Amino acid sequence: MADQFDAQIDTPDPHETFLRLWMVHEPELRAFVRSCCPNAQEVDDVMQEVSFAALRKFSTLDDHSAFGPWACLIARYELLSARRRFARDRLVLADDVIKLLADEGAQELPLRQQQLRALDQCIEKLPRERRELALAAYAKDTTIREMAAQLKRTEGSLYQLLARIRMELHRCMTVELAGGDS
Repeated sequence: MADQFDAQIDTPDPHETFLRLWMVHEPELRAFVRSCCPNAQEVDDVMQEVSFAALRKFSTLDDHSAFGPWACLIARYELLSARRRFARDRLVLADDVIKLLADEGAQELPLRQQQLRALDQCIEKLPRERRELALAAYAKDTTIREMAAQLKRTEGSLYQLLARIRMELHRCMTVELAGGDS
């Protein structure tokens, strides 16, 4: 996914460049932050602070290809700040645990990018109907009950179909990540 934007990343407008890079890397940054925060509201708060801090500091980033790890480092510091702000909560991770998770998250960033690219490729390989169903099922504010009613299927049969699609995607991704053709 990041490769498709590489040719467009170095635009003369630094705000556009930042936005393009942010859009490419935001999903894995959000996954990283989510792994360190106990609830969704905190994830949203931290992501907002990460985006503000990254935008403010973007002019200091010389190598745009290092945006992911650079933003992950910013996220780490924002997580530590958030931990201090939410220190009264019972479900707060210790600083050393957050640092450990942040280090592991930064190391896993290239693998997550590779996995997202493989998932995108595998979704594109699905037959149109299955692809649309899978994407609709995981869209925000979608319920299986509503989808089943719309498709005139039982919820159970829809769950089974989605399980088969997930298995198909899993097999495809395994092949893609191994470097083969599916």
